[in-house]
Amino acid sequence: MRHLKNPLLALPIGFLVLFTLIVFFATEKSYEFIELASIWVRNYFGFFYLYLGLGCVLFLIIIALSPIGNIKLGKKGSSPEYSLWSWTAMLYSAGMGSGILLRAVQEPVFMQQHPPFPSHLTPEILALEFTFYQWGLTAWAFYGLFAMVVGYALFVRKKKVRVSSTIEDSISSPLAKKGIDIMTIITTVFGLIAAIGLGTTQINGGLNHIFDHNFGLGTTLLLAILISAIAFYSAWQGVNKGIKAISMINILITTLLLLFVFAMSDVSAILTAFGTASLNYLIDFVPMSLAYGSYHPGMTFLTDWTFYYWAFWLAWAPFTGIFIARISKGRTLRQLLLGVLIIPSFGTFFWFSVFGTSAFGLIEDWGQYQNEFDHVFSSIFVFFENYPMATLLNLTTVLLLVGFLVTSVDSAVFVLSMFTDRGKKNPKKKHRLIWSASILLATLALILLGNAKPDIDVLTAVQKLLIITSLPFALFMVYMAGAFVWEVSRKQKSIH
Repeated sequence: MRHLKNPLLALPIGFLVLFTLIVFFATEKSYEFIELASIWVRNYFGFFYLYLGLGCVLFLIIIALSPIGNIKLGKKGSSPEYSLWSWTAMLYSAGMGSGILLRAVQEPVFMQQHPPFPSHLTPEILALEFTFYQWGLTAWAFYGLFAMVVGYALFVRKKKVRVSSTIEDSISSPLAKKGIDIMTIITTVFGLIAAIGLGTTQINGGLNHIFDHNFGLGTTLLLAILISAIAFYSAWQGVNKGIKAISMINILITTLLLLFVFAMSDVSAILTAFGTASLNYLIDFVPMSLAYGSYHPGMTFLTDWTFYYWAFWLAWAPFTGIFIARISKGRTLRQLLLGVLIIPSFGTFFWFSVFGTSAFGLIEDWGQYQNEFDHVFSSIFVFFENYPMATLLNLTTVLLLVGFLVTSVDSAVFVLSMFTDRGKKNPKKKHRLIWSASILLATLALILLGNAKPDIDVLTAVQKLLIITSLPFALFMVYMAGAFVWEVSRKQKSIH
């Protein structure tokens, strides 16, 4: 009964249970409603997502290079709690994870075959440039903004781990504060269940490809249960024992996989593509972010790709940003922001350069492309069939998918538990159990939603759902950034 007196736990859980029941018993109607609502959001707020992304990147660069960047998250003489290697491993595992395996080959090839807009660049370089755009600075700026604001509230102002702590000086209403925290929790959960739904479907696709079998919906549901169970155990162990260890293993195996493909492919072509596409990305970043003039890829393209990505990154921003803040004690805001923006972005660029350029080479060698890499859930497994030790590579990819999903889920469970256990940095284990079970049930509902009609899949369902659930939080982030600047400026004036 005590949990019923905790609205931050009871209300989101109640909402999730209601959502799950509705989807279980009215799956097709649920999908139709989500489809209509997503079209409305896209029509009225699609470009707001684009402008918000550009604004976040510019805002964080200005903050990092300004005197505010000198502010340390913690005591003045303290050193970072985690080394740069373990810090990067944890933030990358939590922030991108299985997505880079899901899209490694399929997205660059899709962009090559369907160029987003006319360009003087070759289709291959344009494909990489646009892939970089959707996985680069903007995604990490959403995370970095949240990490900065929460980290400042947590380690400088000694507030509790709650989003409402970041704006409590400008909003006095207790009801409004609870509403903000509940909105953040619900946004986080939907972003998380989307990731699990996509990841388990890809693992299923990998198993089907490796074993030449048709594992169906039941296998995907069992995979979701397995991953949630492992993630619960990791979250139960805590940041240092569970989450850090699995994150380090993930990054090590991912790096070895990347280096293997790099060494077995055309090294010169990859390095040239990486440098050329990265340079063009930086040059074209602003017009691409505004979809300005000839850089406008059309509303259908934006809806299917960029709007969806921005909604996904926004949905992940609360738990990823708070998790990054939690592991960034002892760093300055400048170190935090430049580290979050630069290190994972260019690491991702190199990843897509290796897999994308290698896939382009395979297509050229084949002489014609017959949609071998079109299916998002099996493309990387088809790709590895063209390399030595294909079965080992594919089995390693399946294990990596599990590992990345576990680190995304366990870090999110840990953050949600901090929210609902009075903002404690080390929440009680019963909160971790409650959130693990609730997320699992909602994930099963989403997977069923993705199978509601023959012509849809989990990816389609996720795209439509996230564009809706991310909107309130996207609007709130603008206010949160303004409140942060006002608070820091006020404190700086009082010091001088």
